[in-house]
Amino acid sequence: MSEAQLIGSAIAGIGLLLYLIIKIKLHAFVALLIGSIVIGVGAGMPFDGVLDSITKGIGNTLATIAVVVGLGAMFGRMLEVSGGAKVLADSLIYRFGEKNAQWSLMGIGFIIAIPVFFDVAFIILISLIYGLTNSTKKPIISYALPLLAGLAVTHAFIPPTPGPIAVAGILGADLGWVMLFGIIIGLPSAIIAGPIYAKYISHRVPGNVPSYMHISTQEDNKHHNRKLPKTSHIIILIVIPLALIIANTIAGIVIEDDNSVKRILLFIGNPMVALLITTILCFWILGVKSGYKTQEIQDIATKALEPAGIIILVTCAGGVLKQILIDSGLGNIFAKYLISSNLPPLLLAFTTAMIIRIAQGSATVAMLTSSGLIASILGDLNYSEQMLALLVISIAAGATCFSHVNDSGFWLVNRYLGLSVPDTLRTWSVTTGLIGVVSILLILIISNFI
Repeated sequence: MSEAQLIGSAIAGIGLLLYLIIKIKLHAFVALLIGSIVIGVGAGMPFDGVLDSITKGIGNTLATIAVVVGLGAMFGRMLEVSGGAKVLADSLIYRFGEKNAQWSLMGIGFIIAIPVFFDVAFIILISLIYGLTNSTKKPIISYALPLLAGLAVTHAFIPPTPGPIAVAGILGADLGWVMLFGIIIGLPSAIIAGPIYAKYISHRVPGNVPSYMHISTQEDNKHHNRKLPKTSHIIILIVIPLALIIANTIAGIVIEDDNSVKRILLFIGNPMVALLITTILCFWILGVKSGYKTQEIQDIATKALEPAGIIILVTCAGGVLKQILIDSGLGNIFAKYLISSNLPPLLLAFTTAMIIRIAQGSATVAMLTSSGLIASILGDLNYSEQMLALLVISIAAGATCFSHVNDSGFWLVNRYLGLSVPDTLRTWSVTTGLIGVVSILLILIISNFI
């Protein structure tokens, strides 16, 4: 099959997917599976190959998000039902003022995502967004986008997250320069894509905490007379999983192998284990110690898994689409055409990563694939440490751009914020696009001075 036919099948499949979701109103889970199969068959993949890709896409996605989403849902529900999320939101507004809450959230996201994976940090902090939305009655987007922008930027730009470390290793860039440029370029990008864009779009995309993330009003009323938890307890519960995950990252870098302390820190700092520990503590501190009966805690946890199941299924379907696009080789086809162009190295790195990201969905895959291609182009060219670091950030910026329906993160945001697909495109997709565009403009400006 020709490359033109392969590209045509991808366009047709994604077009069908959007039509089924936006026009036909078909459930996203079913539409994603249909679109994935159409792309795979249209690309000439054998039927058993399509089925293998579906299995692999679901399996890989489940392995990374299922337990984290499930535990995070229980953790978040306990925070919500106990009044902990409202207590923390009220405290944030009191200390920084309602006008500055968006900037605070962007800063929190910018810092937390340096050591913590994007989806894990988002799940841990989503209850804070819900609490602020309920307290202020503002659209959920006004608080979610600043947090998401901060998380997205540092997840892709600043080591020790795996993406920038891997790209720096492939290109031979110094991590110190990568971190420095990541902060210099990432911070203004997060500001524009987060608080500034949120101020513009929030009034055009009204929305509150999604109804399926609430327990019924009658059940809510049963808990209103209980004593609210202390703010310090809520902060501790949120910090514990973050601290454990940070310890995991630091231990992997600074402690020698074959060390018992390192093995323990790597184990308890695994996101699944860290959230399990936190959820158990949450049940004890916010549940048992606050007067909840064991059966009440169990009912709260069970109810929390209902929306978690929806999130997991839709996110897995997004993983299937990503896997089909990877296995069909469409991302590499787009990249090959770019390599034959005459773009300057920084623009070539950015554009290659962006096209691969848009084609197959995963930012990490886009970063790794494009860095290998760019490294092969650079060959033995003697670039300075600063230029190599800018190339790393260029790839990261391109790989962040325009998250859409083939990205499992798109569906994670879509479900947790209760947005329609068009509204998710207008908010989350535009935010990631702004991050990439602003970043490459800053990169090109900085490159003139080195």
